[in-house]
Amino acid sequence: MRHRYLIVGCGYVGTRLARHLPAGTVLALARDAARARQLAALGLVPVRGDLDAPASLRRLPPVETVFHLAPPPDGGDSDPRTRHLLAGLARPGRRPRRLVYVSTTGVYGNRAGDWLDEHTPIQPQTPRARRRVDAEAQLRAFGRAYDVAVVILRVPGIYGPGRLPLEKLRQGQPVVDYDPPHYGNRIQVDDLVRALLAAARRGRPNRLYIASDGRPATQAEFLDALAAAAGLPPPPHITPAEAAARLSPLTLSFLAESRRLQNRRLREELGVQLRYGDFRRGIEASLSGEMR
Repeated sequence: MRHRYLIVGCGYVGTRLARHLPAGTVLALARDAARARQLAALGLVPVRGDLDAPASLRRLPPVETVFHLAPPPDGGDSDPRTRHLLAGLARPGRRPRRLVYVSTTGVYGNRAGDWLDEHTPIQPQTPRARRRVDAEAQLRAFGRAYDVAVVILRVPGIYGPGRLPLEKLRQGQPVVDYDPPHYGNRIQVDDLVRALLAAARRGRPNRLYIASDGRPATQAEFLDALAAAAGLPPPPHITPAEAAARLSPLTLSFLAESRRLQNRRLREELGVQLRYGDFRRGIEASLSGEMR
């Protein structure tokens, strides 16, 4: 069977995505031999290549659809990994018909709790957000230059089995009560997989979609619900002044951003039926998945 898909960044999300694609059709980029063996054990066909070593990407096999799930490097304001990948895919005979990229809703920056959608201008305020903006621009240019249908999903925090902050609850780490509230956005991993599959099948070329559950909530709301569902003590609540003295600058930078995300285009244009539009149901399903 001809390989139809290439997953770049086949980690937590990518391995779950692969389960929903036809067996024998999925290639996965592997940085080294150890990772290649791990991917092969999952039933995937590993392709050796390192996004930080562009020469290793010169012989990527042709596929119909690429899922680009790999993050940028940790430093700088640009994404050389996406540049290296696109250079490999641009070679004659290697160009896919479609490329689906997972970006971040962090490109919108802090909006003081305002509701946003795909028409909202971006406002990146951190280097990690600017790296994603750079990647998006590279992908759009690649799509136009080579007639590749590039679809970008802007994704907030991802949770699911094995990705719940249970240890933070056990350690008694606090949550911050902001006034007015600071809203965050999330999506359960299996709903994100549904969005990826829909983007690959029905996404319009050079189109953005916010892949969020549409139910913004504060960190306190989410963690209080998680504690109740897991039978753990609720986290202590502290003031912003106390947080400034107790939490790391990186944590504070995440908590400082507040926005609420619409997902109408995801539901109406891509036809994604979210199973976990209520994060409380998503928490229950994720806890059940951890216990299987």
